[in-house]
Amino acid sequence: MRFPSRHSAVDELPGVSGTARVDRRTGSLMRRLRPGDIAVIDHLDLDRATAQALLDRQVVAVVNASAFISGRYPNLGPDLLASAGVVLVDEVGPEVFSALHDGATARLHEGSVLVGDREVASGRVLGADEVAVQMAEARTGIATQLQSFTHNTTEFLRREQELLLHGRGVPSTRTRIAGRPVVVVVRGYDYREDLRRLRRFIREQHPVLVGVDAGADALRSAGHSPDIVVVGEEGLAQDGAGEQGGTVSDAVLRGAREVVLHADSSGRAVGSERLKRLGVRYQTLAAAGASEDVALLLADVHGASLVVTVGTHATLDEFLDRQRSGLASTFLTRLRVGPKLVDAKSVPQLYAGRVRLWHLALVLLAGLVALAAAVAVTPVGADWWSAFTDALSDVLTWIQGLFP
Repeated sequence: MRFPSRHSAVDELPGVSGTARVDRRTGSLMRRLRPGDIAVIDHLDLDRATAQALLDRQVVAVVNASAFISGRYPNLGPDLLASAGVVLVDEVGPEVFSALHDGATARLHEGSVLVGDREVASGRVLGADEVAVQMAEARTGIATQLQSFTHNTTEFLRREQELLLHGRGVPSTRTRIAGRPVVVVVRGYDYREDLRRLRRFIREQHPVLVGVDAGADALRSAGHSPDIVVVGEEGLAQDGAGEQGGTVSDAVLRGAREVVLHADSSGRAVGSERLKRLGVRYQTLAAAGASEDVALLLADVHGASLVVTVGTHATLDEFLDRQRSGLASTFLTRLRVGPKLVDAKSVPQLYAGRVRLWHLALVLLAGLVALAAAVAVTPVGADWWSAFTDALSDVLTWIQGLFP
């Protein structure tokens, strides 16, 4: 899918032009992006979740002060953007943030960033072919990343064994979870399609709906009301309208049936001031790692029969793509949840739907029709049919006689 560019006054000039939105903090930049803009960021090894957020805002180009792909591991963001036709220019250097003002009309051509006729920065153009080559080279670094990951996992288990192994510190919930399916929604890659796949499952099974940060807004946008909102520092970082760089909206927080605040392992609850200002009552769960892992633990400790994940990470590439300390938490949490855990993409293949009464009535009717047809072709059936038609004719004649 290609997005139309927002051209400058001189449309005949080569390249792509648009309004430059400049910010070192990618999450903060998301709130200001509009269709046709050029995003100017500083994001080493762009991950797929951030790339999807940029696509959702329909940018025509992304200029990166750092490298889109450093080669440390095969990150998934650049391929997503390049495949959608977004122009990518990286390694332009940090000087671009002082040379290019936010809101200026910029033009990209052959790696140059131009304002009018003046070049303010230049870098490397990455097309789909170049991304594919660099991704193949980056895969050679997976072994090193896995070694580091193994060490981090051991350290995380040592620090959080009481929570992971025994569920200590997990608050009780007013919502009954025991014996019920739970759907945990994160506003990650392909989350909208995942929610569409689950429409029938949600309608028929009435699972507990858990929204993680802006995943709660994603549930509401899909027509569902979250039963529990798990929110962490990222979800409370800014006051927003929801689904803006992972931020949960005020409206969803106020309307939530239950809110669980994810604090860090020391118990420090970053963002609690916002909840207090909104008058939202909440419980706290202190844990290292990601808020989506806290939501999975909450469901598992309270006895969920099944945990369906929406917008989370499922493959090795996706795990490595996160490149943060929460990776160990994600891995160990999924080991604990184990056989209960199902990705939303698999649900339509595993769940055929509930058998309704009218389904049985239709099957019974079809059987009776087939039986009647089989009997009708026998001599006995022919006699029965003749007797039935004669009796029906007599009844009709009698009825007609009542109305001379």
